[in-house]
Amino acid sequence: MQTQFKMEIKPIKSESDYKNALKRLDEIFDASIGSLESDEADILALLIDDYENKHFPINAPDPIEAIKIRMEELSLKQTDLAEAMGGANRVSEILNRKRKLTLEMVRNLTGKLNLSAEILVQDYELSI
Repeated sequence: MQTQFKMEIKPIKSESDYKNALKRLDEIFDASIGSLESDEADILALLIDDYENKHFPINAPDPIEAIKIRMEELSLKQTDLAEAMGGANRVSEILNRKRKLTLEMVRNLTGKLNLSAEILVQDYELSI
């Protein structure tokens, strides 16, 4: 005989609701796929994600930080970007915030680093 399981999903409206949802998700995280508990976990994960995005937003990195992060992920050195950015000196100027990215550089880096142009065209501060 199967045990009856009642799913109680409520909106997350407070920090307390959020903590309770996290606790419940932890309890049912490894539920068998296709079970009611697995369905509950899927819904809770969506609710938790929505709450976190609203209350704990993570800002996207500025273009220079995005380039540096991607360089690290791809194990690239500054010289690897020289062709895309107009030479080794230009790469150094850009990464040290002495010069802004040009539209041509954005186009080249979008392909080379597989970064969104939307990230690369954001404004950022130069070092003085």
